[in-house]
Amino acid sequence: MSSITTTIAATTGFFCLCGAATFIGWAREPRQFRADPPTAAALDHLRLMPNTIGGTPPEVYFKMGKPYESTAYNLSQGKRLYAWFGCPQCHGDGQGKNGPSFLDGWWLYGPSMISIVASIRDGRPHGMPAFKGKMTSVQIWQLAGYVKSIGAYSPSVVAPSRNDDKTNRPAENRAPAIILFDEGPTPVRPDQGPSP
Repeated sequence: MSSITTTIAATTGFFCLCGAATFIGWAREPRQFRADPPTAAALDHLRLMPNTIGGTPPEVYFKMGKPYESTAYNLSQGKRLYAWFGCPQCHGDGQGKNGPSFLDGWWLYGPSMISIVASIRDGRPHGMPAFKGKMTSVQIWQLAGYVKSIGAYSPSVVAPSRNDDKTNRPAENRAPAIILFDEGPTPVRPDQGPSP
C-alpha cells in the first residue's frame, strides 16, 4: 500500500508543479494576438515633429505599457516581420548593406520609437519604402520595436527568439550597438543626425 500511496503522491506533486509552471508562464506575460480595432486605430495617430523626426506616441501606447518594445512575443513577431518583408536586403542583420546600419551609433531620423514607426509606416527619401498599405499598424509597431532592440544602447531583460544561424553581432537584448560602436575621440559622422 505504501508504494501506491507514494506513486499517487509523486504523480499529484508532478501535476501540481506542471500546473504552477503553466500558470506562472501565462501570468508573467499575457499575449494579445490581435489588438482591439479601436486600439489599432489609435496607434495610427502619431504626433510627429514638423521635420518628421521624433514626436510623441499616442496615449494608448503608454496605457498599454509600451508592449511593442517590452515583451518577448512582440519582439519575436517583429523579428519575423523583419525577415518576411525583406529588411535584411538593405539593413543586413543590423549592420547595414545598401541601407543604413542600426549599430553604427547614428540614426539619421532619430533613435526614438516614434521615429522608427514613422520611417516604417511612411518611408523615407533615398530608398526606404512606405509599408503603410502592406502591414497593419500593430505589425508596424512590432517591427519598430525589434529594430529599436537591434540598435539598443542599454541591455534589456526582454529578447526575441534566438537565431538558428550564425550572426556577427550580439543578441538583441545584449545592447549590440553599445558593444560594437566605438565613437572615438570625435564623432565619426556628425552629419548623420542624433547619436543616442
